[in-house]
Amino acid sequence: MGVFASGCVQIKNETNNFDHTFAHVVYFWFKEPDSYEARQTFEKSLTKFLDNSQYAKTKFIGKPPKAIRDVVDDSFTYSLILTFESAEDQAAYQDEPPHLVFIEECEDLWEKVIVYDSQGIQQ
Repeated sequence: MGVFASGCVQIKNETNNFDHTFAHVVYFWFKEPDSYEARQTFEKSLTKFLDNSQYAKTKFIGKPPKAIRDVVDDSFTYSLILTFESAEDQAAYQDEPPHLVFIEECEDLWEKVIVYDSQGIQQ
């Protein structure tokens, strides 16, 4: 796992091709966003989950940079961007064991989660 100067984490230092079929973007707000222990638990569990997901293709974990423009929301603790080959794969990912273990291990850390799902447009 690589950590970049911007605070973003890329799984296994791999460059994955972004699949334009289905994007799943998740924002997490922690109860204690400054807790080192909470962040370590979350990153370890999320990385383990993503390393074992059979459906997620592109895997990006990020932290917000300090916003310098009014249109940028930097209030979240972590973001997650995943892509899938289909809406069906994204639905299957919701119930796969590594995802369920991640939720069980980390759900007490966050106070709010917002998900944005998008299907690519045909060009």
